[in-house]
Amino acid sequence: MYENTFPNKRFKHTLEFLRKHISTSETILDLGVVNPFSEIMSQQGYTVENTKGEDLDIDTSTIDNSSADVVTAFEIFEHLLSPFTVLKSIKADKLVASVPLKLWFSSAYRSKTDMLDRHYHEFEDWQFDWLLEKAGWKIVDRQKWTNPTKKIGIRPMLRLFTPRYYIVYAERV
Repeated sequence: MYENTFPNKRFKHTLEFLRKHISTSETILDLGVVNPFSEIMSQQGYTVENTKGEDLDIDTSTIDNSSADVVTAFEIFEHLLSPFTVLKSIKADKLVASVPLKLWFSSAYRSKTDMLDRHYHEFEDWQFDWLLEKAGWKIVDRQKWTNPTKKIGIRPMLRLFTPRYYIVYAERV
């Protein structure tokens, strides 16, 4: 999944944000298959259940049947054709979600080998806020951070100060 790299900065910021808003006594439904970050959440004392790899645009049954207190969605919504449907189907009252932000100097991500590893949406922060609000969520806290690379060039230089990730804590209205 990470091709011998590990997004340490993203995971550090995400875990700090999660700890700020979610107690380890609350159960979590993490959208997406078991992954390195869901394992980190478990190691940190969270009780985490993941979706099973079903196409959430078509099948929201795991979400519909979940009794989790919190739903987390880390870099998931950009892959969906209809994140609105998924957001509306969540029964939990708390949501922690992050998305990569649209970068004006870079085209949308598209894996040539994995059909599921493509971005249908690349959000600006206001677009993601609007989506959440329209789906019945009130944003309580938000944060952005950059993702610099160790490469040389114009894009890597722009990544030093252009926010790449956006995370929100929202509650059901």
